[in-house]
Amino acid sequence: MLKKPTAVISSLTMPWVALLEGMAFSPEAFSEDRERWSYSGKRGPAYWATLDDDFASCGQGKNQSPINLTQLLDGELPEIELHYPTQGDKVINNGHTVQVNFPSGNILRMEGQAFELKQFHFHSPSENTINGQSFPLEAHFVHADKRGNLAVVGVMFEQGAANEGLQPAWNQLPLHAGGQETLDVPIDATKLMPSSLEYYRFNGSLTTPPCTEGVRWLVLKEPVSISKEQVEAFQRAIPFDNNRPVQPVNARVIVQ
Repeated sequence: MLKKPTAVISSLTMPWVALLEGMAFSPEAFSEDRERWSYSGKRGPAYWATLDDDFASCGQGKNQSPINLTQLLDGELPEIELHYPTQGDKVINNGHTVQVNFPSGNILRMEGQAFELKQFHFHSPSENTINGQSFPLEAHFVHADKRGNLAVVGVMFEQGAANEGLQPAWNQLPLHAGGQETLDVPIDATKLMPSSLEYYRFNGSLTTPPCTEGVRWLVLKEPVSISKEQVEAFQRAIPFDNNRPVQPVNARVIVQ
């Protein structure tokens, strides 16, 4: 169990988002999703809202993610607890990112609520920035409660020593869109977490279409290490920048 201090959570509800940023994976969904949007050109982020009526929030939403975390408000932040006893067993290249899927049983607890870890995936360079600073890689740990409310934990990676926690997935990294592997060595999500779980808190959205809002965002303050070679391996699997540009903060408050 990880139990460490961390931000103020408002009670938000939202409908179940079927893909949870690509959680569900099938050849049919993969093919259709690849055709609907991308990170560049006429299907890139600037055009997402025009590609499908379901993507309207990408252009009309007022609480969109990612953001630049700045002008932070100090607050008394409740703890989060991570109970991650089960291990990730599948790594997938869905054409937009690389993600690791998890069986049931991994729980994030915050303010008396339980959110189950569904998957984590990566963006390079980072989508969120901290006081304007970008990082070579950011992981998003996507959790959902029983009603479909989402909580995403963001972890920043800074270049340094190799990350041993990542290596089981990197050893079998699918290099082509549509590839998936069952991991020989399951991955332990706790090994990707920094020593401190202090975080920044804000209300946001999915960072990919349909850009649905009502997502609890918890971006951990302390980055973890990743080697230059590991970043380059990810970039071979996803050979383009897969980060949505930062969005206006508008009236939101970012608590630390």
